[in-house]
Amino acid sequence: MADTSESRLLAGKPVWLEPGLRRVLAPNPSPLTGPGTNSYILGEGRVALIDPGPDSEAHLEALLAALAPGEQVEMIVVTHAHHDHSELAARLAARVGAPVVAFGDARAGLNPAFAALGDLGGGEGADHHFRPDETVAHGEMLHGTGWSLGVIHTPGHFGNHICLSWGEAMFSGDQAMGWSTSIVSPPDGDMTAYMDSLDRLMAAAPRRLYPGHGAEVADGPARLEELVRHRRGRESQILAALGQGGGTASELAARIYTDVPAGLLPAATRNVFAHLLDLEARSQARSTESARLGARWEAI
Repeated sequence: MADTSESRLLAGKPVWLEPGLRRVLAPNPSPLTGPGTNSYILGEGRVALIDPGPDSEAHLEALLAALAPGEQVEMIVVTHAHHDHSELAARLAARVGAPVVAFGDARAGLNPAFAALGDLGGGEGADHHFRPDETVAHGEMLHGTGWSLGVIHTPGHFGNHICLSWGEAMFSGDQAMGWSTSIVSPPDGDMTAYMDSLDRLMAAAPRRLYPGHGAEVADGPARLEELVRHRRGRESQILAALGQGGGTASELAARIYTDVPAGLLPAATRNVFAHLLDLEARSQARSTESARLGARWEAI
């Protein structure tokens, strides 16, 4: 295995992670993207490109420069339609003449029950212009020259999110990362679906993870178990806070997330709201108003 230190995550420079796999980091670091978005080049000669990234001229040229002389992109696969993963897909496809493959557009796989929540703002940025050339379903296989990928539909972080199994490894998008937990931001995010998707990945037991942001994860099963424990721990904290008088999602987040910078509290509030909707669906919490971000919540 290659060195996984963050110092090797250099924007624009192709890094070989193992035979048949390169990573090119997009120049879009932020509190939500970490060092930036990872684009992966799978195979040699005729390759797949996973998650082209944000609409950046510099990143587009870096991806093309990462190809060896004579190499061709035969497929562009997008894990989900957030701007930082999908936005460059159309421009890249036009340059290399390859189809864009995904579960669907930005509305595919979303929880229809959340439609009543309306536009809550504060999400990570759905790419509503994204239109794949081909769609895939859970359980399908994608085949190319010398490589194949198994499609696992993993809604929760986003409705059209997929992970891709590659032998003992998995391209895990934003579902499972090593450097951070994932934001689950309704109405695009769904905590019930997210936890089900974690269970689905744990059943697949990938030995290592190649995430959408941050370095590769050497022990996939251990990280997935850690993510489940983390979410269940947050759920316990929220239930305890609800039992002490309840509050709005933002009030609960401020009481629970005491160790995060103030600038990340809005994202924490989204996660708390997602947990509250999940608890409501399981008859463990209820809102005293319509279930919107500013509603007050109490335990049942």
